[in-house]
Amino acid sequence: MNTSSKKSAIFLIHCKDQPGIVVSITDFIFNSGGNILSLDQHVDSEHQKFFMRVEWDLQNFSIAPDSIGMEFEKGVASRFGMQWQLHFSSDEPRIALFVSKLPHCFYDILSRYEAGEWQAEIPLIISNHNDMAAVAGRFGIDYFYLPVNKDNKQEQEAKQLELLENYRIDFIVLARYMQILSESFIQHYPQRVINIHHSFLPAFPGGRPYHSAYERGVKIIGATSHYVTADLDAGPIIEQDVVYVSHKDTVDDMVRKGRDLEKVVLARAIWHQLNHNLLVCENRTIVFD
Repeated sequence: MNTSSKKSAIFLIHCKDQPGIVVSITDFIFNSGGNILSLDQHVDSEHQKFFMRVEWDLQNFSIAPDSIGMEFEKGVASRFGMQWQLHFSSDEPRIALFVSKLPHCFYDILSRYEAGEWQAEIPLIISNHNDMAAVAGRFGIDYFYLPVNKDNKQEQEAKQLELLENYRIDFIVLARYMQILSESFIQHYPQRVINIHHSFLPAFPGGRPYHSAYERGVKIIGATSHYVTADLDAGPIIEQDVVYVSHKDTVDDMVRKGRDLEKVVLARAIWHQLNHNLLVCENRTIVFD
């Protein structure tokens, strides 16, 4: 659902920190008639790494969109050994939702989508249960029921990948999808599978974090959204948040508060992905906000 008429381009850049980077990038944009709308940079002084997100207006930009990358590589990036991504605000990423039985994140995503909060399309929902099929129908989104067990996992993941390709999916959101994706599956979508974990990682991992937290008498509980990697629940963290609890809260209270938090944390992570605010370096994210 495209809710913006802004036409701009975005560079996400990282490289070894060295003199002259910022002026070379801004001169490239200025000398081609671009007006910078936002610029955010970060230097990791411990590892001598430079990170930048810069967005500029394309209205009077003299380089055609399909030539920007080539000209930037030739004129700037190659000189500094930059790794870079180019995105356009007019693009509408296509998202696939994976869901199981728990509906709270699923409903929250669809309500934001229907309200036009995000500039994106959600053409595909995949589930290992049939519980959410009727909901998908109400939103007019194609729903595929692909039950997964240890005997058919490889076969079902092949079907999932075929669907993702046919629907031209840009990234995947696991809206409490209670299946572990194989390493071979993840390799098809590196840094393009976002998960929500019902815990403040790395504390209290596993399937019953609220019970563990309750037994320890914790004073905060949390939720974590991260990219999925082959290491379970150990991918680069995008968003986290916490909520205070007390001795008065039961496990049910913690579950209720935790699920509210999961919805917000996952929505923030999706927002960052859609707005190209994320750079991953090794197993850490740089979040430009």
